[in-house]
Amino acid sequence: MLQVNAQITFDDLLNAVRQLSVPELERFSEFVLRLQAQQKAVSLPPNESALLLKINTGLGAETQTRYDQLIAKRRSETLTTDEYAELLGLTQQAEQIDGQRLEALAELATLRNVPLKTVMQQLEIQTPAYA
Repeated sequence: MLQVNAQITFDDLLNAVRQLSVPELERFSEFVLRLQAQQKAVSLPPNESALLLKINTGLGAETQTRYDQLIAKRRSETLTTDEYAELLGLTQQAEQIDGQRLEALAELATLRNVPLKTVMQQLEIQTPAYA
């Protein structure tokens, strides 16, 4: 639990955020990214706003944490059969979300009449190392 004053400075806010547990920090970060996308989207046409929301959607903090845990267990070769099945399901879910994000990026590039790479640079999206 966090207590803050009604009026706080930026530094006070950062100090409060430092007190969060890792799961709370992940939830907070996800919320801030969505809020940022929504605020940027306010000045954009509705179709671009909707695409930006799709682009900024991920697995969710709890699911991402579980996915990372399962990946770590696979690397350490301690993954059970049930966990392997769970990992496959989460991988499929992550790939589906990534595909939807890529479609939204391509559509945004088309709307803006610029190459996909340009839109990715504008949004500061890095090309994955495996691509």
